[in-house]
Amino acid sequence: METIESSKIMQERCDAFRLSGQTISLVPTMGFFHDGHLELMRAGKRLADQMVVSIFVNPIQFGPSEDFEVYPRDMEGDLSKAQDVGADYIFCPSTEEMYSGGFQTIVSVQEVTKHLCGLSRPSHFEGVTTVVAKLFNTTKPHLAIFGQKDYQQLTVISRMVEDLNMGIKIVGVPTVREPDGLAMSSRNSYLSPEERESALCLKKSLDLAENLFRQEEYNAEKIIAEVEQLILSHASTEIEYVKICHSASLEDVETVEEKSLLALAVKVGQTRLIDNCLIGKTSGNVPDSNS
Repeated sequence: METIESSKIMQERCDAFRLSGQTISLVPTMGFFHDGHLELMRAGKRLADQMVVSIFVNPIQFGPSEDFEVYPRDMEGDLSKAQDVGADYIFCPSTEEMYSGGFQTIVSVQEVTKHLCGLSRPSHFEGVTTVVAKLFNTTKPHLAIFGQKDYQQLTVISRMVEDLNMGIKIVGVPTVREPDGLAMSSRNSYLSPEERESALCLKKSLDLAENLFRQEEYNAEKIIAEVEQLILSHASTEIEYVKICHSASLEDVETVEEKSLLALAVKVGQTRLIDNCLIGKTSGNVPDSNS
């Protein structure tokens, strides 16, 4: 495994792979790896000849009151885990390398960013799409791997790739969960033991919604009310949103239909957590996105 900090050197490596007919997968991350990240890497390793893992805590996707400065980091541990899972290259640029003096270009996706997390984090997805576009231009991947836990991010990136004719296949990997059901997240490390117990309400609420649908409750407003009641019955919880929406446009729906998305954002103590599932005739995880 080789670790590269220079965009120019990373581009040269990937250009050479393409010229030799080898395929490249990219797993974009902000580091502090858990088993969810490693599952993305396993998919990347399986699907391409060369796997690049990027590690970059992207400052422009954090709002002014968010946790950029304290976001958990463990480069030494990350490199060890990535090597164990078979990564070929780690691309870990500095902020100065990614955003050199005078940087002023933003990639913006319009409609699907106006819902869910985009409502409370208005500049977040511009930061995501900009850094991912830069990573794509640097690593020249044939395919890129993203987790379905960040469903809106997966949707936004897929939209960008299609709209800009990037020719990259976007692969969504199902959410990886702890044995008790909590979706794996780097931010889980912020939770106290008591908050960790309360955080289980997110997965419980997804299960509740699926059970209500199976009992022929199709009214989105009623399902949302039941879900909110369950979440708020747990200590230290504050709901940012509970939405049932169209799985592609992310617009709110009144009636649960085939593959409607139930998406949650909940603060447990000071920690913001997200989770989601598809409910309807084909409930479960979102399939791969292909561009």
